[in-house]
Amino acid sequence: MEKHLHIICFNVPYPVDYGGVVDLFWKLPYLQKLGVKIHLHCFDYGRGEQPILNKYCVEVNYYHRSKSLLHLLSNLPFIVATRSSETLKLKLLEDDYPILCEGLHTSSIFLDKRFVNRKIVVRLHNVEHEYYQYLKATTSNLFKKAFYWRESMLLKNYESLLGKSSVQLLALSESDVIKFKEFFNAQQIQYLPMFIPETWKINSKNGLGKYGLYQGDLSVSANEKSVIWLIQNVFKFLNDYSFIIAGKSPSNEIKRHVQKFRNITLISNPTHVELDELIQNAQLNILPSFSSSGIKLKLLNALFNGRFCLVNHDTVSGSGLDELCILANDSEEFIAAINEYMKKDFISNEIEKRKVVLTKKFNNLRTAELLTENIYN
Repeated sequence: MEKHLHIICFNVPYPVDYGGVVDLFWKLPYLQKLGVKIHLHCFDYGRGEQPILNKYCVEVNYYHRSKSLLHLLSNLPFIVATRSSETLKLKLLEDDYPILCEGLHTSSIFLDKRFVNRKIVVRLHNVEHEYYQYLKATTSNLFKKAFYWRESMLLKNYESLLGKSSVQLLALSESDVIKFKEFFNAQQIQYLPMFIPETWKINSKNGLGKYGLYQGDLSVSANEKSVIWLIQNVFKFLNDYSFIIAGKSPSNEIKRHVQKFRNITLISNPTHVELDELIQNAQLNILPSFSSSGIKLKLLNALFNGRFCLVNHDTVSGSGLDELCILANDSEEFIAAINEYMKKDFISNEIEKRKVVLTKKFNNLRTAELLTENIYN
């Protein structure tokens, strides 16, 4: 008997050029390998139709995501209301195939009585109300602060409804499973590892690197906060070492801080090849975070491709990757760790340890098997 599956994506999952779409895209070829007939539905707001998706799916459908401020009148969170499409719902009602909602962004169908008897699985990418609380705390723009506050309140209520429903929830991190159980008494939830690029192998180099590196999407306020904290509290006290900050669309605020220090270099919008080279040649990948939900793709990238990784607790919370990292939780501990590990060879034992942990934890085919078990059993 053929296995068909509707997958609803909150964005077009190609090109794979930011962390949010990595898990979305890389599950497609592995579900296909297991014989799953994928009916893909994408909300498009600028990325356009991508022919490569037809390679993995029996059909690909695109829907416009309206960002009209009129959606603020809805009692649904903005990220959900702007992806609630009657055209999509009517398409889904043409059959009785199970439905995988990528992110709670696309999950409003669970509130629609027409889907009460359908198998619905929601892939959680974050504890979203916590993430929006964090965004509120990191912006000084009053309009954005008010929007993030409102969105956080609506998301908390929405996550509560989702947690109490019969919908199967699959979290990206073990800490998110714990939070959904504690906050919302969710019973139908479990951890499913992230799908990763199939090109990722352990490519870490032995020996000494040349600099400390922070890499990430610098247009995201959460990453901007991490960068500015590192500059102000860590890097400026370590003039004997060189540091590189690399990533997409750095803000003027980041540029202003970097210009004050000769030992800090900013690389804007590196290509994938350039970023891989930066990660491989760094001595330390320095990746603090101030949000513990979800899983940090930049950390995984650094563990597969780089030498030492220096992080705080929030970066590795619920990931099971603590043993592969150097942990520091304040500026003094970061400074001490940098002074120690900038002079320390990265040896073969560290690489072997990563191979054991990462290949066991992130196996796309096994993850696809676990996903299909959840959907069809």
